Amino acid sequence: MSESKIIEAYNKGITEVIDLVKGLSSQINVLNTELSTLKAENKKLSDRLTEVEERINKNSSNSSKPPSSDGFKKPKSFRKKSGKPTGGQFGHEGHTLEKVENPDEIVDIKPEKCKCGYHLSDVEGITRSRQVFEMPVIKVKVTEYRAHEVICPKCNKVHKTKFPDTVTQPTQYGKNIQALMAYLTNYQFIPLERSSEIISDILGQSISEGTFVKINNTLNQKLELVEDSIKQQLINSPVVNFDESGVRCNGKTQWLHSASTDQLTHYAIHEKRGSQASYDIGILPEFEGVACHDHWIPYYNFNNCSHSECNSHILRALKGISENTKYEWSQKMASLLIEIKHYVNVLKVAGKTEIADHDIAKYHNIYKEIIAFGNSECPMPTNEKGKKKPKKNASQKLLARLEKYDIETLSFMYDFNIPFDNNLAERDIRMIKLKQKISGGFRGKDAPNVFCRIRGYISTCRKNGQKVMESIAKAIKGDPYIPSTL
Repeated sequence: MSESKIIEAYNKGITEVIDLVKGLSSQINVLNTELSTLKAENKKLSDRLTEVEERINKNSSNSSKPPSSDGFKKPKSFRKKSGKPTGGQFGHEGHTLEKVENPDEIVDIKPEKCKCGYHLSDVEGITRSRQVFEMPVIKVKVTEYRAHEVICPKCNKVHKTKFPDTVTQPTQYGKNIQALMAYLTNYQFIPLERSSEIISDILGQSISEGTFVKINNTLNQKLELVEDSIKQQLINSPVVNFDESGVRCNGKTQWLHSASTDQLTHYAIHEKRGSQASYDIGILPEFEGVACHDHWIPYYNFNNCSHSECNSHILRALKGISENTKYEWSQKMASLLIEIKHYVNVLKVAGKTEIADHDIAKYHNIYKEIIAFGNSECPMPTNEKGKKKPKKNASQKLLARLEKYDIETLSFMYDFNIPFDNNLAERDIRMIKLKQKISGGFRGKDAPNVFCRIRGYISTCRKNGQKVMESIAKAIKGDPYIPSTL
C-alpha cells in the first residue's frame, strides 16, 4: 500500500484507519497461511530429496545392498590399519610345493659316454633332483561281481553266494563316481548339463542329467538322520546364527532359511519368510539359547530364547547416515561399537572370559549418552492431533531401534560367546545365492529340499575338517558323517 493512501485514510478519520488495518490484517493472515503451506511443501520436497539422495548413495558398505550392486567401486572396510605389511606375516605356515621323500617313479638321467670314449654308466658322481607332480589319466574301472550257485556232489545241498549290499543293479555307478556327481552339483553349483560334460571329458563316461537327479535323491534319503541330528544339536546349542534370503523355485520367490554355528549348518526352503516358516522348520520354537540375526522383526516373536543384533548391519546403517547427513551421533556410535569390539578381542587374546563390571557400566553409559545426543541432534517427529503420524527418517528409525534394543546390540560385550555380527550365517547363506547365480533357480517340487539337505551336510562336514568327497562317498555307502558338537 502506498504512503498517499495511508495519509488519505488518516485524513478521513479513525473509522477509515480501522478499516484499513482490518484489511491489512486479513491480507497478512492470507499470506501467513500461504507461507505455512509453502513451508510444509518445502519440507516434503526436502525430505523427498534427502530420501532420493540416500537411495542413490546406498551401496554394500552403508546399507544391506549386495556387493554385486556396487559395480567396480573399491570397497572400504571398518577395520583400522594394523601397521603390518600386506601379504603373509612372518612365521605363518606356508604352502610351498615340497619334494616328497619317496616318489612313485624315479627317472635317472646319467651321462653315457665321455668324449674320450670312456663309459660313464658305472661312475659315481653328484646327483641333483627335480620332481614333477602329475595326475594320471583318469579312467573308469569296471568291476564285475559274479555270484555263484553250486551243488554239493556229496549231499546235493545248494550253495548260493550273495552280491555285496551296495551292488543292487545289473549295472551301476560306484560310490566315488556318485560322490563326484553330487559334489559337482551341490558343492560347486555346476548345472546338470555342464556336470555331465565334465564327467564325459574327464572320465570318458556319458551320464544323463536324469542320473544326476536320481543320485541326489538317493543321497538325500540317506542324509535324513544326519539332518535330524544337526537340527537337534542346533536346538541344544548356546548360540546360533539365523538368516534368510529369497530364492527362485519353480518361477516363484520362496525363502531360504539358515541356522548355523561354527560346526553345524542347516538349510530349509519355505514359501514364507516370517514366523510361520520358523515354526514349520522347528528349530527356533524349541531353541533356548541366544539367536543372532539381522533385526528381522519376526525373530523377536520367539521369547523362549535371547536375541543378539548383527552389528555389521548397524555399522553399515550408521555409515550411510554419516555420509548422507551432517549428524555427528552416527559417527560417535560407530566409533564406540568398534572400540568395544576391539577391547573384547584384546581380552579374549589375553585369555579373559568377561569384561569388568565397571567397564561394562562405562560403555553402556556412553552408549546411552550417544542415543540422547542423537535424539537432540535429530529429534523424533511430533504427532500433531488429528493428523497422520509423521514418517521417521533413517536416522530417527535407527536411533529408536538402538534405544529399544540396547542389550541385544551390546550382547557381544556381556557374553564373549556371542559374536559381534551375524557374518557366519551370511557366509553360509551366500553359498546358496551363488548357486542361484551359477545354475539359476530350482525346478521340481523336491529339488530345493534335496539341495538344502545335501548342502547342509557338506557345509557341516567342511566345518568339522572332513574331506568333502570322502564324506559324500561315505554317505552314499550308507555311513554318513554325523557330527557330535555338544
